[in-house]
Amino acid sequence: MRTADFYYDLPQELIAQDPLEDRSSSRLMHLDKETGELEHTDFKHILNYLKPGDCLVVNDTKVIPARLYGHKKETGAVIEILLLKRRENDIWECLVKPGKKARPGAVIDFGEGLLTGEIIDVVDEGNRLIQFHYEGIFEEILDQNRYQTVYAKHEGSAAAPTAGLHFTPELLEQVKEMGVNIAHVTLHVGLGTFRPVKVDDVEKHHMHSEFYIVEEDQAKLINDTKKNGGCRTLESATGEDGIVKATSGWTEIFIYPGYRFKCIDALITNFHLPESTLLMLVSALAGKEKIMHAYEVAVQERYRFFSFGDAMFIS
Repeated sequence: MRTADFYYDLPQELIAQDPLEDRSSSRLMHLDKETGELEHTDFKHILNYLKPGDCLVVNDTKVIPARLYGHKKETGAVIEILLLKRRENDIWECLVKPGKKARPGAVIDFGEGLLTGEIIDVVDEGNRLIQFHYEGIFEEILDQNRYQTVYAKHEGSAAAPTAGLHFTPELLEQVKEMGVNIAHVTLHVGLGTFRPVKVDDVEKHHMHSEFYIVEEDQAKLINDTKKNGGCRTLESATGEDGIVKATSGWTEIFIYPGYRFKCIDALITNFHLPESTLLMLVSALAGKEKIMHAYEVAVQERYRFFSFGDAMFIS
């Protein structure tokens, strides 16, 4: 299976740079994974695709955006950055350690180069002005309030579980009122989640590891109802018998077409990067041809992509 099979042409202007004022007003594309039929609505109508007795599983990780760890591009030296305040657009005033390695002109790489920062000046008390460069997705990481789900609880992520950003407290209450159980698991999302696959052969890609926790009471709730989301965590915590176990640890599971799902049968997700592991994951659930067609339609219909973009529900 070739990485190029998961390429699609994404116009730059479709990358969502700012969140909608109302989280739940994002558009929603429903994909029937059996027939490939598509429906277009908005996220508030996710209720139409759930039914009493279902279990909605959410990832309650919390983003810690203020502190970043990277490597100086020239030497590979480890650099720690604490974001203090935004000066303008992509320029932030930061505390940098060790300061002696952070002179103007130095470039720092984060997430294997997905995000870079160039030190452009030294200001009061030795703080640095850093201009960040990214590909339309990492500005959201720097927004500490909006780049969190409303149920975020356990700190540890470098990036948000973006599908959950569409839920409001009011919408979650409506989900509960209709008889849908809500279970919580934790997966601390790393920047590598968004990394495009760099090898030609998908099977040769080394998946980054992420820490996850499934508590015993939540495992029981999921096992009792079995209609799930929160994909890497649940598949990592599920045995071949289809039973979710209370556990924690690091997962390197790489889900791509051909994978046999043990637990989940439906998934709320956003629209992902071309040639990314997340695009391969949703292709494993719905089928590559159906997903690539849905993405082609999403581009034609001007859906908004990536972290602050629109949502897809696969069921």
